[in-house]
Amino acid sequence: MLQIGYSILKITAVILWQVTCNKSPERIFVLLKTCLRLCMKALIIDDELDICYLLSGILKQQHFNTRYVTSLSDAEAALKNDPPSIIFLDNHLPDGLGIDFIQFIKSRYPVSKIIMITAHDSPAEHRRACAEGVDLFIPKPFTKERIHSAINQVTA
Repeated sequence: MLQIGYSILKITAVILWQVTCNKSPERIFVLLKTCLRLCMKALIIDDELDICYLLSGILKQQHFNTRYVTSLSDAEAALKNDPPSIIFLDNHLPDGLGIDFIQFIKSRYPVSKIIMITAHDSPAEHRRACAEGVDLFIPKPFTKERIHSAINQVTA
């Protein structure tokens, strides 16, 4: 669905460029992409508040509306009330494993992209997360650039 949205934005950018001739199609595409991201929501599910604040700040710089929760039970309520475009999911949470929550998300919110972030990034967990349907797996610690790259990967 996001892929279709960006294709439409590219076509719109070319049309606007042809109409206005003041800006390059690439610049118009960037402006339209920014507008689309203002409508995009991200949910951060992590029990470490410093990670929640850090990710929220990075995502807001990318024009995302962000929220965070610190448990799977709170995540379930947050998803029900306002499903996001992207979910950043930690694995080790107070009330369970994020990896066991992936199927819940995918079955009820199939359009939401899941990026798993965890300090426990064994090859077995990575394989299992991918098998469960996670869209991207990022080990902690991560950089701002890695988060930007992840956003671009799942929204391209």
